[in-house]
Amino acid sequence: MDIEHLMPHIEALIFASERPLTTMEIADIMAQTIDEPLEPERIMGAVEAIREKYDASYYPFQLREVGGGYQFLTKKEYHKTVLQLNGDKHIKKLSVAAMETLAIIAYKQPITKAEIEHIRGVSVDYSIQKLLDKELISISGRKEDAVGKPLLYVTAKNFMDYLGINSPDDLPELKDISNIEIVVPTSGSDAEPGEPDGAVVMVGEDGSLKEENGG
Repeated sequence: MDIEHLMPHIEALIFASERPLTTMEIADIMAQTIDEPLEPERIMGAVEAIREKYDASYYPFQLREVGGGYQFLTKKEYHKTVLQLNGDKHIKKLSVAAMETLAIIAYKQPITKAEIEHIRGVSVDYSIQKLLDKELISISGRKEDAVGKPLLYVTAKNFMDYLGINSPDDLPELKDISNIEIVVPTSGSDAEPGEPDGAVVMVGEDGSLKEENGG
């Protein structure tokens, strides 16, 4: 099967999948569909052709490589429109405390709770639990050479999906960051008490974290 005929099959697979599909997964499924093996180069050629197709300005979505696979995502200029499907009441930005904790984990991972608290200067029990609940971070093991062998925290696949990156190595350098903002679905009962809505964490070139309220 040539690339022209392979493209719609791969488009259908990626469109129907609820998560990013890897090249290997696409190859395995297509091999069963056409009853012949497909080289990764042919899959990648078709994927690149699909990416170029949807880069055209008249398509409101595009093919992106996220979380180690491929997924169709709405282009940034249409995010506000799509948001109206559920309304702002179903969207809650991460609190300042959670954002600070997440930023520290992202740039210092793997890291223990005590190390995070040393940087922030306050308890992070609540923030860590919220980030775990939202599957933005995960436990990667224990720090074997530390007293009590405390748990180690790292960013999770969902974190990479939200930011549209494939690994923590794709995170921008601190000096390149003007602000970090992650918006995730939640219910009103999940909101942290005392934390303002619309909060954004500013990360300075020296790695310091500053709070700004969006109001």
